[in-house]
Amino acid sequence: MLKWILILLAVAAIAGLLGFGRISGVALTGAKVLIVVALLMFLLLLFGVVVIA
Repeated sequence: MLKWILILLAVAAIAGLLGFGRISGVALTGAKVLIVVALLMFLLLLFGVVVIA
């Protein structure tokens, strides 16, 4: 998941530099969503709600 977050952030940065604001915004929003999902999964794992077998 970290790989996808970094890819989306790179796409957003490059698109922003080239002037593609809408594409940059979509990529940045996708990265934000994945960051929130990864953070929630980490917190659930940290508090023992999800157990990796």
